[in-house]
Amino acid sequence: MIDKEAINKRALQLVDKGGITLGATLAQEFGISRQSASTYIRKLVESGLLTAEGATKNKRYHFVDLQKASRIYPREGLREDIVWRELCAPIVLDLQDNVRSIWQYGITEMVNNAIDHSGSPDVLVDIRRNALYTTALISDSGEGIFLKIQRALNLYDPREAILELAKGKLTTDPDHHTGEGIFFSSKMFDAFDIRSGALHFMHDDGLDDMLVERPKDSPGTLVIMRLNNDSQRIDQEVFDHFAEPDEYTFAKTIVPVRLAQYEGEKLVSRSQAKRLTLRIERFQTVVFDFDGVAEIGQAFADEVFRVFKTAHPGTKLIPIKMTEAVENMVKRATSSTAA
Repeated sequence: MIDKEAINKRALQLVDKGGITLGATLAQEFGISRQSASTYIRKLVESGLLTAEGATKNKRYHFVDLQKASRIYPREGLREDIVWRELCAPIVLDLQDNVRSIWQYGITEMVNNAIDHSGSPDVLVDIRRNALYTTALISDSGEGIFLKIQRALNLYDPREAILELAKGKLTTDPDHHTGEGIFFSSKMFDAFDIRSGALHFMHDDGLDDMLVERPKDSPGTLVIMRLNNDSQRIDQEVFDHFAEPDEYTFAKTIVPVRLAQYEGEKLVSRSQAKRLTLRIERFQTVVFDFDGVAEIGQAFADEVFRVFKTAHPGTKLIPIKMTEAVENMVKRATSSTAA
């Protein structure tokens, strides 16, 4: 028996990936004729979920915004709960509880960041939903998040601010913020992007974090969040993943080590290691993800896994996704610690 709902859902997923040869792919995957596949696609267009452009062989399909809302708010006196309640909540009102909960967390956290930290006169909030996913953006014209963190922590380069954001527990206003909002939001959404200045940080679920140099240096900060409308992710499970057993505090973090590595450089120096370990003593467990790092130097490994560990015995360091060369250096450093 043909599962019509599964075919429609797969068609939408393929459109999200580009939508080229959509009919042929559907026909092959579900064992149906090209004519039947074309009928399913045509009905998605007729129902207003998709739009098509181009000739038959090169036809491309695009999502239609089924619901959308956008508003520019004066930052002074703005409340994030009002933004959520009036502008955003109606867009996701009929989605599952877990999806609405994630959206409420992400929207209120990111709008609050813009209110408290940007110094921008206005904050733009835009949210739109199609047949597959919902996307929201929060934009301001302030100093820019990476430059602000660079200045607050006296970092050498705004790129170092992205490494600090990836660690979590980072805030330029510790009296009023915990520094958890961006970290947990990035883990809850399928895609979480921050663009500021000449830098673009992308966190996509299941893929490596990416840092891209932008051709144009744009002022302010733009945050983009995206979540599948039928996502099964639960916000509490994300919180629990970064808590120690039987605790309810943010006690664990995962650090993408390659964010400490400038293009063309290798991680060999103690100063690079100190940049990597900056502030991580705030956590009970730190997972160092070495994916994308081919090798490290002896001094770098020694500073992280012997010097830092000796100075902070209460912080557990767990290296993962190591090449043989990286693993050998880590073993060398940890054996010196044991000795």
